[in-house]
Amino acid sequence: MTATDLPASLIRTLPGQYYTDPAVFSLEQTRVFEAMWTCAVRSADLPAPGAFRKVQVGRESVLVVRGRDGQLRAFLNICRHRGAQICTEDAGEVKRALQCPYHAWTYDLSGKLVAAPNLTKMPDVDRDRYGLVPVHLREWLGYAWVCLADEPPSFEDDVQGAIAERLGDLAVIDRYELDALSVGRRITYDVAANWKLIVENFMECYHCATIHPELTEVLPEFADGYAAQYFVGHGAEFGEEVRGFTVDGSEGFDKLPGVEDDQDRRYYAITVKPTVFVNLVPDHVIFHRMYPLSADRTIVECDWLYSREVVESGKDVSRSVELFHRVNEQDFAACERTQPAMSSRAYADGGVLVPSEHHIGAFHDWLTRRLAG
Repeated sequence: MTATDLPASLIRTLPGQYYTDPAVFSLEQTRVFEAMWTCAVRSADLPAPGAFRKVQVGRESVLVVRGRDGQLRAFLNICRHRGAQICTEDAGEVKRALQCPYHAWTYDLSGKLVAAPNLTKMPDVDRDRYGLVPVHLREWLGYAWVCLADEPPSFEDDVQGAIAERLGDLAVIDRYELDALSVGRRITYDVAANWKLIVENFMECYHCATIHPELTEVLPEFADGYAAQYFVGHGAEFGEEVRGFTVDGSEGFDKLPGVEDDQDRRYYAITVKPTVFVNLVPDHVIFHRMYPLSADRTIVECDWLYSREVVESGKDVSRSVELFHRVNEQDFAACERTQPAMSSRAYADGGVLVPSEHHIGAFHDWLTRRLAG
C-alpha cells in the first residue's frame, strides 16, 4: 500500500530502515547531532575549576571543563599529538591541567598546550595552534549546550525558539527559574532502541491510556489520546482529586516561587529537537537528555529538578520521582518492544499515524529534509 492508497485518517511513517540502517545513523550523526545544539551537562555538576565531564555528541567525545576563571568551556576529547583520548572517565576533577596519559602532552583549562616531553626543544610548535580543539558552548536553563558545527545555527531560533513556540512566550519558562533549581534525583536509562522511537513516543499520547495508568490518573485528559503538549500554551490539567504531580496523586511541594496561578496544577511538555524533553509542573521540572550511541541504542539521562530548599532540606522527593520514573520505564519498554520490528519486512514501507499522531509526520519531514542536506 502506497501513501496515496491510504485513507485520509492515516499518514505513512518513516520506513523501517530509518531505525536500523547504520548508514542512516551515520548521516544523522553528521547532519543532526554534530550540526545542532546538544544539551551536554548540568552546569552545577561542574562546581569547581578543573571539574570536567565527558559526553558523546555524534561521533565525537566532548569534554566540558570548568576553567580557572570560573567559565565553562568545551573541547574535543582528543590529544593533538597522536589522537589518544585525554579523559576516559565520564567525570572527574583535575588540579590545574588536562594531561594525555599516552605521551603526557598537557593542556591548561583554557585548552592551550602548556607542556610536553622535550617541548622546549621544539620552539616552532605554536602552543595555541596545537591546543585542544574548542567546541561552541552556551549556558541556558542551568545547562551547558554544545555545538560541533564550525558555524552553529542560531541558538535563539533552534533552542529558545522551540520552547517559545510551545509555550507561546519564552518568558513562561523563565518563571520556573531552572538555573536556580537543584537536582533532586538523576536516573540514567540505557535504552535498546533508536532515538527517533523515543522522540515519537514522547510526542504522542495515543498510547497513554494503554501503558500509563499512573500518569492518566494524574492527568485525565491524557487518557483521551491527544498530546496536549502540541497545542501552543496548553498545559494538561491535574485531575480534580489530584493534589500533586506524584505517583499516587498525593501532595507534592509548594509551587516554585515564579510559577503563576494560571500555570498551577498544570503539566507542560516540550520537545527541543533533536534530543531534549522538558516537563514542567508547579513544584519541579523533569529534564531529559538523550545521547544516541547507535541505530539501536540510546542513553537517556533524566534530571528531577526542585527548589534548592527542597533538596538541601533532605525532603522526600521519591513520590514525584516515582511517577515519571514509571512513565520513563513504560515508554522505554514500548520503544524496545518496537525496535526489533523495524527490520521486519512487514515494516519495510513503514507504519501509519492516526490523526492524533499526525504531528509526528512533521518531525519526519524535518528529519528527512536535514538528511537530504
